[in-house]
Amino acid sequence: MDAQGRGRADDVDPADQWVLNPRTGEYELRLSPSAPQSPVPGPRRGAPRSPGSAKDAGGGAGTARRRTAAPGREVPPQRRRRPEEPAPGRRGRRPEKKSKGKRALLWVGGSTAFVVLVAGVGGYVYLKHLEGNVSTTDVGSAGSSSFKKDEAFNILIIGTDKRTGEGNEGYGDKGSVGHADTNILLHVSEDRSNATALSIPRDLIVDVPDCETVQEDGTKTIVPGTSNVRFNTSLGESGRDAGCTMRTVKEATGIQPDHFMMADFNAVKTLTTAVGGVDVCVEKAVDDPKSHLKLPAGESKVEGEQALAFVRTRHAFGNEGDLDRIKVQQQFLGSLMRKMSSSDTLTSPTKLVKLAEAATKALTVDKAIGKVGTLKDMALELKKVPPKNITFTTVPVIDNPAEKVKATVVVNETKGPQVFDMIRNDISFTEVKQKEKKEAAAVAARLKGERSEPSEVRVRVMNGGAPAGSAQQELAYLQTDAGVTKSENAGNAPGEVAKTTLEYAPDQADQARALAEILGLSGAAMKPGESVTNSQGLPTMTLTLGKDFKGAGVKLDAKSVETPDLDKSTADQKQCAS
Repeated sequence: MDAQGRGRADDVDPADQWVLNPRTGEYELRLSPSAPQSPVPGPRRGAPRSPGSAKDAGGGAGTARRRTAAPGREVPPQRRRRPEEPAPGRRGRRPEKKSKGKRALLWVGGSTAFVVLVAGVGGYVYLKHLEGNVSTTDVGSAGSSSFKKDEAFNILIIGTDKRTGEGNEGYGDKGSVGHADTNILLHVSEDRSNATALSIPRDLIVDVPDCETVQEDGTKTIVPGTSNVRFNTSLGESGRDAGCTMRTVKEATGIQPDHFMMADFNAVKTLTTAVGGVDVCVEKAVDDPKSHLKLPAGESKVEGEQALAFVRTRHAFGNEGDLDRIKVQQQFLGSLMRKMSSSDTLTSPTKLVKLAEAATKALTVDKAIGKVGTLKDMALELKKVPPKNITFTTVPVIDNPAEKVKATVVVNETKGPQVFDMIRNDISFTEVKQKEKKEAAAVAARLKGERSEPSEVRVRVMNGGAPAGSAQQELAYLQTDAGVTKSENAGNAPGEVAKTTLEYAPDQADQARALAEILGLSGAAMKPGESVTNSQGLPTMTLTLGKDFKGAGVKLDAKSVETPDLDKSTADQKQCAS
């Protein structure tokens, strides 16, 4: 929002009207008086406030308040600052104090840049302006109808190959309706300690299900599904929208995307220009006549047209295939994330405004997250994730065995299901130190105390996701080898769980500690609850075997869910494309 829109005619940079609130760590919009006023000096620092002084806005993000002066009254100064706040400087000057925690994941097409900027700027008026830039699509039942701050969530990031915008004639397919060319399924954990960015190859063979689309006039049309086709045809083909791509992800992986964000070629160019370039690294000099990318060996900075060429080239790296291009894109996104989270970007209102404008004009989202309040809530949740705990990886694939000339890929059934299962069950692909500290505290608190003798431990065993027969095998181990004779098989649990848990009543704590020691259960796996009865009507604990169960007698701990052998990286790593 500019100054002219508030009644001033002089030239004022909108970014200079954002001031950092040291209490919240966010920028707030503070506008000058609506009409020119004679310069009247305010009271000197340390001088008493006049009785008519008005307090400055100090509320939540998005609050904007103008100071006005009645005839014959001095313009009131800003409120006195608390001792821990820095001394006030001239309005519009970049603040000395740098806010903490300004971190977020960045993805292709600028979608994360947008949410980072929303979180950093935080002004309601400006957010409404940004909301006007964003296009929305009604995906109906393909996604979630709302965004919840206390739950894990999945966002499907789509980069299309449609040749929109000046200078993009050399990219994508000529006459393309806009296919799902670059795809990343972003999973953000429930506790916000980690995230996984799973790339989905455009040449992955999938079944695209029937898809209900909403037309411009509000009518609904069913686009028939197709079998054994490339994933990228889930968008654009036969009028399919992003909701069709979301449904295809669910069909192929079992993971339900809650929302989507989609951008085109222009986003990469405008965003990298706005941040002043992104650092990249190549092992060998690049001279690709098809993408016009020319880079010397080692580190370089790319922006605009050159940045787009870097993420689009298929002939400069690896075996010139799409899978190698995905690796380069992931490295690029990690570098862009580091640039965005740097202090010189996040503490500059001018840069934030430029980035926000560039990102939102190239962005399309589902209607459920197209509202200003939802966008801000999502941004605030995303910035909690540390870059070191953001994993970039790709759907495990193998060459399509049905083809003589290898051009497409299929899911690797040895590795793929476990990757999908880990994401569905909110299991991190990285070791999260924050979780380890909480785990240690939980162990110390719950395992400290007296332990019953194994023969006094009463427990029923249920299968909650372990291989078939696991409950009986574990029962046999407990009774024969561990001396837990008062145990029984209670069959299948009501639902599947990712990790093994032991639920016990307060008066069974000594039994719980004994069984935890036998099985190697962590403190986090122990769940205080209500007492239940076994088949004989006696009070008993409940041991539910989760998907982390490794076999009868094998001890369990928080790291027992092993990550499959994947080619992966984290957002804080600097890598060179090869």
